[in-house]
Amino acid sequence: MRRVRATFWVEAVLAAACVIMAIVTLISREWIEAVFGVDPDGGSGALEWLIVGALAAAAVAAGLLARREWLRTRALATT
Repeated sequence: MRRVRATFWVEAVLAAACVIMAIVTLISREWIEAVFGVDPDGGSGALEWLIVGALAAAAVAAGLLARREWLRTRALATT
């Protein structure tokens, strides 16, 4: 089997990091206020939900790209 390119690893790590950050945001919604010292949404939690959605979308996109790269490598190995 051929070795996967670095692109696969970048995409896989990015997907994992986005999933972890989305979970952290779901568990502790006040991390933005703690880290940056501001409350951009006035305590409504809307920004945190936006961040969770964006991170989840980024995780899905990066995961799909990594999968495509993995399948490309498998296809090249069989030819």
